[in-house]
Amino acid sequence: MFFLTLILTLLFACAPSIIWLLFFLREDTRPEPKRLILYTFGAGAFVSLFVLVVQYIFQQSVLGLGGNVLFLIVGLAFVEELFKFIAAHWAVERDRAFDEPVDAMIYMIIAALGFATIENLFVLGNSFDVISAASFSIVGTTLLLRFIGATLLHSISSALVGFYWAKGKLLRKKKKLIPIGIIFATLIHGVFNYLIEYFQDKNLLIYPSIFLLIASFFIFVDFEKLKEIWKNKYPRETQ
Repeated sequence: MFFLTLILTLLFACAPSIIWLLFFLREDTRPEPKRLILYTFGAGAFVSLFVLVVQYIFQQSVLGLGGNVLFLIVGLAFVEELFKFIAAHWAVERDRAFDEPVDAMIYMIIAALGFATIENLFVLGNSFDVISAASFSIVGTTLLLRFIGATLLHSISSALVGFYWAKGKLLRKKKKLIPIGIIFATLIHGVFNYLIEYFQDKNLLIYPSIFLLIASFFIFVDFEKLKEIWKNKYPRETQ
């Protein structure tokens, strides 16, 4: 029974990330190597362990000083966005397959989905103590909320960092533009978390979802911008 619950937990934890991964990979007209996709996904999952430690220390420090809740929400979001970028940068920056602007957004999303999978694993960890119709119902509801909520959030915020990473490489201003991307991603992440906290007790989670849909629209606009830049700069390679 233990192994069955473990396998089910792993499968359900991975499901939202795999679905979004397949969806976003369609934005890349030149498919990335599977080994690099897996490596980047694993890197995102790996750094989540460090994030837990850093966030715990940060949270205890802020609460110990009587810190503002809003500051805490933004700070925790910043830690996640920073480490997701570190994971993607570490995994692909020097790889030959990292060869066009849109790749920065793709690999940031992949790392983010690896990160989100570990989050999902922790969230679902206690859901299969007893396999029953009730537990499957709880897991199904949780997965749906994670699919259209936190997992998508990680993808969108990291994609924004990827957009600025790509612009930084094109304009040779990575040191200037990447921090801007992380700041904007932190703001999106922080606003979403705040909306969740504010509307959760009122059963009005539709508002955070609407916020994510609006943010998603701009991310897809960014994808198209990078594709157009690449097409204009290297027309032969995009044919």
